[in-house]
Amino acid sequence: MKKNWLVIVLLAVSQFVMVLDSTVMNVSITQVASDLDTTITGMQAAITFYTLTMAAFMLTGGKLGDKWGRSRALKIGAVIYGLGSLITAISPNLTVLLFGWSLVEGLGAVLVIPAIAALAAINYTGKARVAAFSILGAATGLAAAAGPLIGGLVTTYSSWRYVFVAETIVMIVVLVFSGRIKDVAANPNVKIDILSVVLSAGGMAMLVFGVLQSKTWGWFVPLNPPQINGVEFAPLGISPVTYLIILGIVVLWWFVQRQRSLIAAGRMPLLKVSLFRIGALRSGLSGFLVQYFAIAALFFVIPVYLQTMLGQNALETGLKILPLSAGLVVFSALGSWATSRRSAKRIAQIGQITMAVGLLFVLVAIQPELQGWPFAIGMFIIGGGFGLLASQLGNVNMSAVDKDDTSEVGGLQGTFQNLGSSFGTAIVGSMFILLLASGFTTAVQNNATITPEERQAVSAYIEGGVPIISQQQAEDLIVAAGGSEESAAAVAQEYADSQIVALKQALFIVLALLVLSLLLSRHLPAEIVANEEEPVDEAVTT
Repeated sequence: MKKNWLVIVLLAVSQFVMVLDSTVMNVSITQVASDLDTTITGMQAAITFYTLTMAAFMLTGGKLGDKWGRSRALKIGAVIYGLGSLITAISPNLTVLLFGWSLVEGLGAVLVIPAIAALAAINYTGKARVAAFSILGAATGLAAAAGPLIGGLVTTYSSWRYVFVAETIVMIVVLVFSGRIKDVAANPNVKIDILSVVLSAGGMAMLVFGVLQSKTWGWFVPLNPPQINGVEFAPLGISPVTYLIILGIVVLWWFVQRQRSLIAAGRMPLLKVSLFRIGALRSGLSGFLVQYFAIAALFFVIPVYLQTMLGQNALETGLKILPLSAGLVVFSALGSWATSRRSAKRIAQIGQITMAVGLLFVLVAIQPELQGWPFAIGMFIIGGGFGLLASQLGNVNMSAVDKDDTSEVGGLQGTFQNLGSSFGTAIVGSMFILLLASGFTTAVQNNATITPEERQAVSAYIEGGVPIISQQQAEDLIVAAGGSEESAAAVAQEYADSQIVALKQALFIVLALLVLSLLLSRHLPAEIVANEEEPVDEAVTT
């Protein structure tokens, strides 16, 4: 068969855009917040809901690809994604950004991402397929490495909006040349159970939204709950967050029962829940969840620290993050090389430990004045650990099931990856804000320089939540409110110190989870995989 390399170029460009997108938004976070007249917590919501949209509908996107055909799914997804990128580029406020980026782009991505790898497997065989998937892997690594720099450069010297204009143009180009992509026949007999889609998406949305709102409403004891007709909504004196999380768990349990009942009735489920009985798959998916939880948490709080607390611009932030991307690329290749020499379990566990060690370096480096070399070394080590995990977990998951189930496992990987990202941004971001509020309040109460009236004014101001601002902005707010310059300087210093402490405490959650993830890896394959000359179909969806 004559190979058409234009196909893999189109797929690789699409893959590059999918990976680039979120890194640009993270590295440009303060500039985007300023342009849209919103806050860092508003941007936290946008980033969280973007990954939540993909997590909630990734399984459905894979099923639609089976039903419509992967090429058609790619085309429809490209149209939706391009439209979402255009809306994002012209967003005048956070509401439009949430619609264009978090919802519309996310829905486009759930059609494009499963189709990319499937079409690569369909269009190439033998050594050409190996080369095709290597190109896709290189595109992913290149986007991860270049994303912070591209976002930083464009945002610093022009506007973040042009990145999303470029994404729209890229999707138009992909659409124009997509007729060159070969596909297998669609399966119109694929049935999608609407109730399963609603239960899956609804359960995840309740869980993530509950976690996201914990910074405002409190986890269990209500802090600042919503009001209905002027009355606080906190049934039985318990925060709405608790009810949302419980309800989300119940809805997801209902989803699992629904899948079992569909299988028993001889109907097609959205997810074969029996797959979770496979130990290697459980360990692989939990590894995906923790891996992306950690990276999403870092990509949210580190730019906030560098830009808001240290006053660095988007380009400087991108350069500070670059060692992580470099470590990812280098150790991903090293992990692939080591596959025939060490077991997936050993390599993955080394990756988890490596990420934890790197995070320790980062925690040491985070000070009122950044310790540059320890930070760079820590970010490189974290990227190295991520690369080792990335080189193993996808293949472990695909190899754990029969060929007929690889498409479903590909959807599960996307779901767990994006769910981990949602939880990482929501949990660590919210804990950072809660810890900042608690630490700042305590520090102000214990500061003898501040008068009782000023303490009361500060407490009243932060009752609805602590804003994430710079030390100078905090000082200016106090002076503008009528406080003395001496008191303003004292309060601003306490605020800056509280930010550093809260940031370290929030990142410690990530460190603890990385250490605990070693327990979840016990079912990964302990055997060394022999070299294979021909690729297997398990690569169809990654």
